[in-house]
Amino acid sequence: MNPSTLIGIFASIVLLICVLFFTAESPESFINLPGLALVITGTFAATFISYPLKEVLRVVRLVGVVFKREDTHVRADIDELVSLSRLWTQGNVRGVENQLEYVRNPFLRSGIQLLIANTREDEIFDVLQWRITRLKAREQADAQIFRTMATYAPAFGMIGTLVGLVNMLEVVDAGQLDIIGPRMAVALLTTFYGILMANLVFKPIAVKLERRTEERLITMNMVLEGISLMSKRRLPSFIEETLNSFIANYHDELSDRNVKPRPASAQEE
Repeated sequence: MNPSTLIGIFASIVLLICVLFFTAESPESFINLPGLALVITGTFAATFISYPLKEVLRVVRLVGVVFKREDTHVRADIDELVSLSRLWTQGNVRGVENQLEYVRNPFLRSGIQLLIANTREDEIFDVLQWRITRLKAREQADAQIFRTMATYAPAFGMIGTLVGLVNMLEVVDAGQLDIIGPRMAVALLTTFYGILMANLVFKPIAVKLERRTEERLITMNMVLEGISLMSKRRLPSFIEETLNSFIANYHDELSDRNVKPRPASAQEE
């Protein structure tokens, strides 16, 4: 499982425990099943109205991505690209075709197949760039669904609060003033549920999916650059160094504090 997700879930549980047991006289005062049902049902109902069924069902399956650690195999893709480029610069097309059967990345495999078919570089770039754009649009749309749910949940929480306030006013009209406080608390709980679900469930999932898309786009652009260099028949060592720059971690592009200081004698010269 993704360690950051585990930390987030643990911190959320601790937060809820603190809210339930240290800020209220009774933990049961934060439990309002009808209000919770209103927020959940209303949020999902509005989501199904807003989006096609197939998109909502696809997004529900993506929730599992948040809980598992996804390896993009970037290092393996670089090694495969460098190995294929060696064969390609040697003119060993048959060797490239044989090794292509064991390539795991379908995006990389498609690009190499276009290269073997003597497709022009600009046409290869256009085809692969279109696939990158399509993946970006689809996955951003998936994350947007969760962002939409994050806006619906507080809205339905407010609706529950308004319903509770109407019921409370009926109690005031009847003269039962001793239960105004409990009715007010129940009315406000639906807003609490809506805000909690928006900021601890829906928005974090959306951000996680967006970060996943960014990492996948970096990998795809790296593969695109590698295939472009192969089409220009650049040296495998140059291709490897270029592709390594996609996964290198630089804290500062202009300054490296880990560099050893220059000796005094060298400074005087």
